[in-house]
Amino acid sequence: MRPQARFLLTAVDASQFPPPRLPEFAFLGRSNVGKSTLLNCLLGQKLAHTSSTPGRTQAINFFEVEGRILFVDLPGYGYAEAPKAVQRGWRKLIESYLLDRESLALCFVLLDARRGWMESDLQLRDWLEFHRKPYAVVATKSDKLNRKEMNESQKAIRALYPDGELIWFSGLTGQGVKEIWQTIWKRTTR
Repeated sequence: MRPQARFLLTAVDASQFPPPRLPEFAFLGRSNVGKSTLLNCLLGQKLAHTSSTPGRTQAINFFEVEGRILFVDLPGYGYAEAPKAVQRGWRKLIESYLLDRESLALCFVLLDARRGWMESDLQLRDWLEFHRKPYAVVATKSDKLNRKEMNESQKAIRALYPDGELIWFSGLTGQGVKEIWQTIWKRTTR
């Protein structure tokens, strides 16, 4: 069953964030890791813009789901083509969101299953842990790996993230959608 969802707003400045009235679930990851594809699979409709061009999401997009939660699509990091000043602006906006939102229930850190942890992902992980922000890891594009590659990827991801929740996701097959929803609803019923 497809959840009722609607695009709420785009924010390019913290002053544009909606009032913090619902639990929020933020989606973070490198440019082109599949954040928009994941959001569209979770919502069962194309609300988030997908593109093969890295760096397409340049603001924070809020989506209201079931009138009970918000999904928050954050700009991708690690996109080298964007000017440094633009990258600093994104970082400031993202940090402002992550530090100041009391309604932030959980961050989903997306990793490309084929690449695992990259330096910028590790910096994000360390930053989230330092600021005590709860997060779960989603390994995207799992359909692009055979079983042996998936086992190797899992070992590599777990070596640097031994105890937290790790969910495998494929936009092609829908693998992981149910598990992500279970993680979300667990956080809203506390």
